[in-house]
Amino acid sequence: MPKVLTQAQIDQFREQGFVSPIRVMSDAEALGNRNRLERFERETGGPLGGNLRHKAHLLFTWLADLVRHPRILDAVEDLYGPDLLCWTTNFFIKEKSNPAFVSWHQDSTYWGLSQPDVVTAWVAFTLANAGNGAMEVIPGSHKLDQIPHRDTFAKHNLLTRGQEIAVEVDHSKTVRLDLEPGEISLHHVRLVHGSPSNTSDDRRIGFAIRYIPTYLRQLFGDDSASLVRGEDRYRHFELEPRPVRDMDPDMLALHQAIPVTTKPRQRRPRRTRWTGSTKTCAERLTTGRRDTKSP
Repeated sequence: MPKVLTQAQIDQFREQGFVSPIRVMSDAEALGNRNRLERFERETGGPLGGNLRHKAHLLFTWLADLVRHPRILDAVEDLYGPDLLCWTTNFFIKEKSNPAFVSWHQDSTYWGLSQPDVVTAWVAFTLANAGNGAMEVIPGSHKLDQIPHRDTFAKHNLLTRGQEIAVEVDHSKTVRLDLEPGEISLHHVRLVHGSPSNTSDDRRIGFAIRYIPTYLRQLFGDDSASLVRGEDRYRHFELEPRPVRDMDPDMLALHQAIPVTTKPRQRRPRRTRWTGSTKTCAERLTTGRRDTKSP
């Protein structure tokens, strides 16, 4: 029996590639997350940027808690079972009255995972609506398999390579996923989606959590993930430690060693499996260095 989603919502995800909205926390909890983010930004002198927008759940204890939020995991379990990894996370922050946008794309383009059994939980820290650049999707497009993409490296594109699908989008078929703070949307890794710029007078802050079942594997060398529910019987990924304090130096070293997920992966041989410290984990992953531009 499903824990959070109805059978109709599960069927919608299978047929249309998304479910939205799903309430997972209160407005006050969502505001608390925004306040924690913006407190760090004030302390460091500016908006969160660069590599800190990627896999930030390894750097901040409150984000490590968020990727393990019981209600989010219950919803994902309804789709992919009880054994779950958080493969990566990404902040998508659009500043007020800013031209930043996300081009039409599929998440799976450069990820190199063995199967498309990947779901993104997009967590709204703020409102997401027509005025501030809410996500838009093409229902059913996840059934098209992998679509060719082209890299544009457009200046204001929030994607690292500015990748976009190499076909025209029929805008009459798009659906906008409006969210209140504390709500999430779930979307399939091959669902075509994008979002326009924020023309409002406030920031739009979303935190995208990428969940995979433990049976998936990386096709291009070593990779890591965080076990967030159940048991990992396959051991296809190096299991990441959980931070015990914000911006811990050992976790920063590990974070720096992990490749950006939107960079094309190079096929390389796997090495012997490790079971050890954060330092060992970082050393194991240093063959793939990260881009400096935010996802």
